[in-house]
Amino acid sequence: MQRKAVRRRVLPGIAMLTALAAGAAGLTGCTGGSGDGSTSDSKAGGSSAAPAQPGKYRSLPAPCKAGADSKKLKGMLPPGDSLTPEQRDKMYAGVADASYDGDRHVGCRWTGQSPEETRLLSVVFERVVSYDRTTSSDDDKAKQVYVRRLTDAKLPFPGPTASPTPAAPTPAAPTPAAPTPAAPSPSVPAAPGAPVSPSASPSAPVELGSRVLEDLGSDAFLEDKLSPAGASAAQSRTVRIVFRTSNVIVTIEYSVQPALPGTIPPSTETQDKARQLAQALAERLSE
Repeated sequence: MQRKAVRRRVLPGIAMLTALAAGAAGLTGCTGGSGDGSTSDSKAGGSSAAPAQPGKYRSLPAPCKAGADSKKLKGMLPPGDSLTPEQRDKMYAGVADASYDGDRHVGCRWTGQSPEETRLLSVVFERVVSYDRTTSSDDDKAKQVYVRRLTDAKLPFPGPTASPTPAAPTPAAPTPAAPTPAAPSPSVPAAPGAPVSPSASPSAPVELGSRVLEDLGSDAFLEDKLSPAGASAAQSRTVRIVFRTSNVIVTIEYSVQPALPGTIPPSTETQDKARQLAQALAERLSE
């Protein structure tokens, strides 16, 4: 009786192993493919998308050498008469920013001083890398960084805008009667040599203001800020240009600080000098 009980416990175990082996063989036959040699995709919906290509730039230029265009630097940072040739060379050589990764973030700064004013210039290069290229490329990631900076500057992103909501029509005003022509006043001859001006008050300096730039790199914007006026301090003007070329973002800051109170650096001249340097850097990156 004891032997029969053992046999009854062993036989079901053997039957179970046999059934599992048969099932495995059936699965192998199903996944082996058709007779024409083609294999089916293991995932529903086809093969996964290929990762995005890396950005155009794998490294960054030396910032002090990239911005060291002698003609442009001399125009932006005029040397003082008291500087020796060695001091001028040192000023135009610039001072590199400390960087822990020269392939990701580098910068350089210049300072020019004279009895009339102090001028500061900085150039920063940043290479943006996407750590997950299955969702976004390096260029896409760099554009996201650029848009954040554009938003921080409170400037609108260029592109189609929503159509404005039409305002409610206002009732038409009554048409005024034709004015009675006034008697001609006697003309007073101008003094000899006096300039003829369309308005009595002199025209104010042109203020270009902050705006998006259309002709610099892939995307670009400019900020123009004037420090608050003070009774004993002169107003300084700082022009900041940020532009993107592929996966590299370049930031230029150019500040002019007059020494005499009441002196305001001109907007047009300050912006022109910064834009000329930005254009030169963009052309150098595209080489």
